[in-house]
Amino acid sequence: MIEPKEAETMTAGGLYIPDNAKEKPQQGVIVAVGPGSKDEPMEVKEGETVLYGKYAGTEVSVDGKKYLIVKQSDILAIL
Repeated sequence: MIEPKEAETMTAGGLYIPDNAKEKPQQGVIVAVGPGSKDEPMEVKEGETVLYGKYAGTEVSVDGKKYLIVKQSDILAIL
């Protein structure tokens, strides 16, 4: 389970980005991991920052916070 980082609200040049033009974040922090499987042991750990595919996973809301549930194979990199 990943907590996505918030999308940027301002460009490097100082321009504000409106809500309808923001891109979906592709980076987040692992908040929970499962046990993995016999064929694919779990390589990520809680607290690690990861990059994941743009359309990967399923979005869920818990206590008003949005999280993303993704397969380990959808994680592109550990930062």
